[in-house]
Amino acid sequence: MPEVIFNGADGRLEGRYHHGKTPNAPLALLLHPHPQHGGTMNNKVVYALYHAFVRRGFSTLRFNFRGVGRSQGKFDNGQGELSDAASALDWMQSFNANAQACWVGGFSFGAWIGMQLLMRRPEIDGFVSVAPPANAYDFTFLAPCPSSGLIVHGTADELVPEPSVAKLANKLASQRNIRVKYRTIEGANHFFGNHLNLLNEAVDDYLGQWMTHDTAPAARAPELAVALP
Repeated sequence: MPEVIFNGADGRLEGRYHHGKTPNAPLALLLHPHPQHGGTMNNKVVYALYHAFVRRGFSTLRFNFRGVGRSQGKFDNGQGELSDAASALDWMQSFNANAQACWVGGFSFGAWIGMQLLMRRPEIDGFVSVAPPANAYDFTFLAPCPSSGLIVHGTADELVPEPSVAKLANKLASQRNIRVKYRTIEGANHFFGNHLNLLNEAVDDYLGQWMTHDTAPAARAPELAVALP
């Protein structure tokens, strides 16, 4: 996990990057939870997502938003953090000009930023959104959602009620040519506590299906997945 430093709009940003071993490996950018509530790129959920993509051969980057760790700048209520994510994607693409696909993943606040990035960067083919804060942030900008992906949520989430995320997932899955899988993990809280193994399984299974079909998820019919046991 080589440490990397790259330029953002508000100064240098600190990250960890793994370069895929295969030619033209797909890209994955992973975004951490709220900086003002202890969120960093070393969050356990973000770390688990990072390794899920690495295991599947992606060139993968996680990084600290402005003002976190060694990243310069200060918290900017989402607008600056979206700019940071765009800078991180630019940095990855500068080393992977011929990547076969591009994904974004995020946890909580990072999921909200990731979905905004999805709307602004047409090259993003898929997403993984873990515990998106649908009760606290406006997701109506996903109209329509341009790419397919996976949403994972815990049934015992004490910060984001599960029905609010189910409503978001159903709305996205109803769109033509968009396939959204919604996986609930029974008993998992917002931070997935002792349920990280099930989160890993859900993400790995989804990526495996995408790689097996050798096509972007959007090319398949809409589907709303059943919950994990």
